[in-house]
Amino acid sequence: MLLACALALTACSSLEGTGGKEYVSGTGQITEYGPAERGDPVVLEAEDLEGEPVSLADMRGDVVVVNVWWSNCGPCRKEAPMLNQVEEQTADQGVRFLGVNIRDNSAANGLAFQRRFGIEFPSVYDPTGRAVLAFDGLSPNAIPTTLVLDREGRIAARVLGDLPSAGTLRTLVETVVEEEA
Repeated sequence: MLLACALALTACSSLEGTGGKEYVSGTGQITEYGPAERGDPVVLEAEDLEGEPVSLADMRGDVVVVNVWWSNCGPCRKEAPMLNQVEEQTADQGVRFLGVNIRDNSAANGLAFQRRFGIEFPSVYDPTGRAVLAFDGLSPNAIPTTLVLDREGRIAARVLGDLPSAGTLRTLVETVVEEEA
């Protein structure tokens, strides 16, 4: 029985290409939560990659896209241009973006990643994965993960694993923007 459980768990995740960091690539599962299904607002106070304070409370009133990433994560590199594209397309709709950089040994690695991919939105530096725990039910090893927070700061949508496309993310974001207009 124990062996069957272990085999089932390994079938749901992959450690391939993780560089020994033991993160779990998600399946790309998309979950949307209606307004009545959403929990409490996420409380996150942290520092960004440049040491500046970041608070999700300061972003209340805007829809916020949160992307959990790591500079050595292949899927994170793949989705960086998609995040940039959707950020540009939705900026005038009251949408903000925030990264959560986990697993990097230094903020310098995260800043190099952001420069390489032209990412202009801030990222919290969270090498321990503790900040991720603010997002109820999200594993600190689930990389990448993208969340859409409503204007109250509650999780409205979640993508565990790679973003399938920029269009998918844009649709998730616009659904939340429209429901609260």
